[in-house]
Amino acid sequence: MCLIGNHDLGVLGRIDLEDFSPDAAAAARWTAEVLDDEPRRYLESLSPSKVLERAELFHASPRDPVWEYVLAPEVAFFSLEATEKPLVLVGHSHVALLFGAEELMLALGEEGKEIDLARERWLLNPGSVGQPRDGDPRAAWLLLDFDTARAVYHRVEYPIERTQAEIRERGLPEPLAERLASGV
Repeated sequence: MCLIGNHDLGVLGRIDLEDFSPDAAAAARWTAEVLDDEPRRYLESLSPSKVLERAELFHASPRDPVWEYVLAPEVAFFSLEATEKPLVLVGHSHVALLFGAEELMLALGEEGKEIDLARERWLLNPGSVGQPRDGDPRAAWLLLDFDTARAVYHRVEYPIERTQAEIRERGLPEPLAERLASGV
């Protein structure tokens, strides 16, 4: 399953690129120029949210599936209040986070952090495989196991230098390449 995000919507021309930072807008314009028809059709078929049997997923948040960042406890709380399923998954911020409905604490989803999904309702952000923004440049992902009611945060190394070189070779803005090494 895949959700469409704000950058995808910008590439498709469904969001005004004036709403983006100059560097992000430049990357979206470049992507729109090189995107083939088949991947374009795939992106056009996606939605920024999806409801499953045990989870609700949002590119950003339940209140605004495209733009709202869930980076504060209050936003996480209201996001859980706006949903019904036991698990809410969000993205957009590029920061691996967890928020439990009982503890009301927003915390970083650090490597190896295990969540007991049966204990309470959770809002989780798996982080980002592209441009993490939590100070850890490794790609972030979340393993969900509904059979055991567990979620585990993971990080994986990837060839940052090669990715930076490819960004530069394509003439994209330098800050997009630089930020990969620091994860901010």
